[in-house]
Amino acid sequence: MKLRNFPGPVTPAVALVCRLTVAAVFLYAGCEKIIAPQEFATAIYNYRLLPDWAINVLAVTLPYLEVLLAVCLLVSIYVRGASFIAALLFLVFAIALTINLVRGLDISCGCFGGLTGSISWFYLVRDVALMAISVFALFFDRGWSYFFTR
Repeated sequence: MKLRNFPGPVTPAVALVCRLTVAAVFLYAGCEKIIAPQEFATAIYNYRLLPDWAINVLAVTLPYLEVLLAVCLLVSIYVRGASFIAALLFLVFAIALTINLVRGLDISCGCFGGLTGSISWFYLVRDVALMAISVFALFFDRGWSYFFTR
């Protein structure tokens, strides 16, 4: 049995919901960070994982990458690549959260600009779940054409 054929007719609809969920998360998060780049740069700095020179570069580029991924996922362009990059980003976010949760730091998550509180295990579970649905979309999403050509 091929992986792409599992588990049946429900898969394309579930994959679509997964893809659109990830797109909505990235669109919202990216726009919030674009609006307040200084807050996002401060959140990145507080994680204490990157050299100083990389903080502003990441604070300026990551939100636009998130919006680009959201657009690709929404309009079904480069879905597999966007899903793969989304899964990698969620993995990186989960690693950063884990490191700082173990350190015991009480810092802002920075996930959605100024709208998030301090990091917690809930945010880690959320990122792992989003990574999982990104991987599901990577393997099972057939794009919009599946729904319009049947």
